[in-house]
Amino acid sequence: MIGRILKIGSQIVWGGVKAIPAYVSDYFALKKQLNGHSDFPIRSYYPAIFDRYAESGELIKHYFLQDLYVAQRIFKNNPIKHVDIGSRIDGFVGHVAAYRPIEIIDIRPLTRSIRNVSFRQADLMNLPADLIRSTDSISALHAIEHFGLGRYGDPIDANGHIKALDNIRQIIKPGGTFYFSSPIGPQGIVYNAHRVFSVGYLVALFEPHYTIERFSYIDDNEQFIEDADCRSDAAQRNFGCSYGCGIFEMTRRID
Repeated sequence: MIGRILKIGSQIVWGGVKAIPAYVSDYFALKKQLNGHSDFPIRSYYPAIFDRYAESGELIKHYFLQDLYVAQRIFKNNPIKHVDIGSRIDGFVGHVAAYRPIEIIDIRPLTRSIRNVSFRQADLMNLPADLIRSTDSISALHAIEHFGLGRYGDPIDANGHIKALDNIRQIIKPGGTFYFSSPIGPQGIVYNAHRVFSVGYLVALFEPHYTIERFSYIDDNEQFIEDADCRSDAAQRNFGCSYGCGIFEMTRRID
């Protein structure tokens, strides 16, 4: 993963370096065209040099594909109420809020008002009693792997992900749907950024309490694979991922 980050970083830097000659020549070309007579005089310099050789649109690893996919699934399933735990507001939450109300819970504050979005600040490692069995649909996308590592001001708790998942299970009504995603690959903690879970570990956590309806994943090459078998031999090898993204859609069983 570190090697990939360094590779991407070097590509960005090199793209910026390559763009410098064009940045300079374009400046003089524009200045010549303006020739001192324009409604838009050049009054400041903002060297946006990293966009010239970038791809069209920046798709942040995992997030764009998972956010779009799960938002589409919620649209299709049309729950009575949907609650989200800690997912990206400028991605998944924004997708869902475009077509329905969504309630979000996060340990971090949210000070601005967003249409179709209601917010509650809470630490999901300590469940507020009024949330128990309060919704028929809930999501936590690329969020639970952070719990208990202190990255977002949460208390250090080695079992933070277990406590959060236990509490989410209490929030969902029996028969309700849980959309979950996290990094998948060889299991461990990348301190203090996140945990990486093996697929087998997650399946063992979920199966006593949920029926796994769908499993999809994003591999290390950022290819999206829908409806994979999360109990297969390939799953036991994490589908060859060192840092992929597993996406579960599950139905809460009746206790």
